[in-house]
Amino acid sequence: MKKNIRKQVGPEQPRVALLVETSLASGRDILRGVARYMREHSRWGIFHEPRSLEDKAPSWLKNWKGNGIIARIQNKEMADAVRNCGIPVVDVLGTVAANGIPLVHVDDREVAHAGARHLLERGFRHFAYVGIKGENWSDLRRDYFQTYLAQAGHRCHLYELERKVTVWERQENRLSKWIGQLPKPLGIMVCSDQRGIDVIEAAQRAGVAIPDDVAVIGVDNDDPLCEVSSPPLSSINAGHSRVGYEAAALLDRLMKGDEPPKHTILVPPVGVVARQSTDVLAIEDSNISKALQLIRDHGCTELSVDDVARHCGLSRSVLQRRFRKLLNHTVHQEIINVRVKRACQLLAETDLTLIDIAEKAGFKHQEYMGVVFRKHLGMTPAHFRRNAA
Repeated sequence: MKKNIRKQVGPEQPRVALLVETSLASGRDILRGVARYMREHSRWGIFHEPRSLEDKAPSWLKNWKGNGIIARIQNKEMADAVRNCGIPVVDVLGTVAANGIPLVHVDDREVAHAGARHLLERGFRHFAYVGIKGENWSDLRRDYFQTYLAQAGHRCHLYELERKVTVWERQENRLSKWIGQLPKPLGIMVCSDQRGIDVIEAAQRAGVAIPDDVAVIGVDNDDPLCEVSSPPLSSINAGHSRVGYEAAALLDRLMKGDEPPKHTILVPPVGVVARQSTDVLAIEDSNISKALQLIRDHGCTELSVDDVARHCGLSRSVLQRRFRKLLNHTVHQEIINVRVKRACQLLAETDLTLIDIAEKAGFKHQEYMGVVFRKHLGMTPAHFRRNAA
């Protein structure tokens, strides 16, 4: 006679439910982060099933005898369901405000700033943001994006998409008309990669060239979505894997009796993954465009400001004045930006030593790279590498 075989969980092993969707890249990255924490620190008995963000709390949760929960809490019903379990819970979504459950979340302020900087560095002077009506995370990114640009002296046009679309063609046509009426060249930040594809489609319906007339950047770096887009969509790696890791670490502490934190734990973005949708320099001044291209191509060598001036056929002072007027920072700062980006890429994608990374990114030595990272990113290169894992 066949016996029902059930996975055994040892008496010392906590039982943890992961109510995190597998339908979105952000959810899958969170699960990867949880898995990495478990490999490094704790063995848990895991209870998880494939789900979408719209799914209700599973029926088995009512009678489940577990020790902790990590959940993407998308509504009050889900918040009540996990709270009623009477065990430690960590939220990794933050949609339900003031629910009394500890929250680990991506830093929407830094996500928005990363998007704004990416478009500013490409020389755009006209900007727009496309969000989702009624989503608090989208609203936060909108506000931070708009404020950052305002401080740089630029206006930001705003558009809100409906959460649920009843007539797809109608929404696409409205978005297309809106994009067509905006000043060009235009840099658009979209609240998520899923909606980024919609924006690219709407822009092409309006007869707008991407990225020459309109550049588009999304959020979450959902590889399949970004690559299936035509052209491929640039995106911000918001750091969801690190969210999962930090959520697991927090839950571990809570299950051991620690008090919950008083404030949200915010995780900074890893950086921008540039693809074809923003592969452009929107600079009308041909000399400054030439300078930017040289810096992008050779900024990680021993390139100096004088080298850039000679390449453009301008004096150093004229170059600096025109560069600052258009981009609101110096030529030297642009060179540093390129080096920091290259160092971030190597930290995230390779196992090279910090000494080797400093050399390949154009820094004189490892210590100077550390000083630049602390000044520009507020963390050491080693800290950045841990966040990017």
